[in-house]
Amino acid sequence: MQFRTVLDVNVVDVQKRRNPSKHYVYLIKVTYSDSSSHVIYRRYSKFFDLQMRILDKFPIEAGQKDPKKRIIPFLPGKVLFRRSHIRDVAVKRLKHLDNYCNALMKLPSSISESEEVLKFFETRPDDVNPPSE
Repeated sequence: MQFRTVLDVNVVDVQKRRNPSKHYVYLIKVTYSDSSSHVIYRRYSKFFDLQMRILDKFPIEAGQKDPKKRIIPFLPGKVLFRRSHIRDVAVKRLKHLDNYCNALMKLPSSISESEEVLKFFETRPDDVNPPSE
């Protein structure tokens, strides 16, 4: 069975959610190798989890032995912020996350088509039916 891979990724917007608590999700348009495309929604924390899994799985490409050999892109860091700046931070991160996703897709297929990456960009039930606010 042929599995689908991710051809293109664009982080296009940010949206506030209130359930189960207030947070922001990024709207990501994903185009797959089977010619389908979907919008998926991911919190920043999910990008962070993905980054940690990739860095653990690919230590050489992560530059753990030789920082000059790092090819895995850097994820914009976690930010501690006051309540009034939450949307500003989410919006400022949008372009950086888009650049991160595009850089991830340009990596060798051992990484860009790894289980971790494919799972992250997979369409989930709450992407198809996002919670209504």
